[in-house]
Amino acid sequence: MEIIEFEASRVGALWDAATGSWQYVLIDRATNDAAIIDPVLDYDPNAGAISTRNADALIGFVREQGATVRWVLDTHPHADHFSSAPYIADKLGAPRAIGEKVTGVQKLWADIYCLDDLPTDGSQWDRLFADGDTFTIGETQVRVMFSPGHTLASITYVTDEVAFVHDTLMMPDMGTSRADFPGGSSKALYATIQQILSLPDDTALFIGHDYEQDSRDVACCATVAEHKASNRHVGGGTNEAEFIKLRDERDATLPLPKLMLAALQVNIRGGRIPDPDPCGRSFLKIPVDCFQPPKGYSR
Repeated sequence: MEIIEFEASRVGALWDAATGSWQYVLIDRATNDAAIIDPVLDYDPNAGAISTRNADALIGFVREQGATVRWVLDTHPHADHFSSAPYIADKLGAPRAIGEKVTGVQKLWADIYCLDDLPTDGSQWDRLFADGDTFTIGETQVRVMFSPGHTLASITYVTDEVAFVHDTLMMPDMGTSRADFPGGSSKALYATIQQILSLPDDTALFIGHDYEQDSRDVACCATVAEHKASNRHVGGGTNEAEFIKLRDERDATLPLPKLMLAALQVNIRGGRIPDPDPCGRSFLKIPVDCFQPPKGYSR
């Protein structure tokens, strides 16, 4: 677990190699109150097996820190990993939250999966945050920023020192995240990124994903100033038209995340696995021929 220190808070960062996902614990220094952000539930697609290795590591970390978890937060319904928010919330007795636009994602994907009985009112979470809402972690005030583009429901959690920008930005040398999922928009993503880059230059932006490369170790954050100067997709004053062209052309070549069709049906349920069938076993549904491979992609 990597720990990054700030004046009023510290951030624990845990990387999941299987999905390239970063998970975070934001701890208020004054009170030792904490929030867990975007926790991963481990899933082996070959075996159909679920485990709680990442979630247990996060719980172990907050206990080692002597922290009290006040919130378990997701930034959006993830397409590349299952959320372990319910498991952690049940273990620690903390409420769960996500952005209020999750209801749109629920409706969209409930239709894809033909889940006629799925509640699509966001009732799977304890609170749905609207743009501009605030809450506190100890003495640290957190502001919610609606951040569509990667998904139609994405939000960013912002304090005076840090922002958790989910799958909107990658590290500067990697650029930005895709915007071609159902409900995504490269135009909306550009506007969201500009809003994030209007934060103070020294704000540390904690990203949702990074991947192993030969050139450097995995990393979880860079400042607003670093992104404005060198982000390969938006740094140096890239305009909206340039970004949309770049993003759309790149997205057209990308295969779907390997866990997407499994993960979304879990994450629109707030991270809960589907209820068991009468046989006592739970199943994941995979829609056939609902999505097509990208251009030039070989089956």
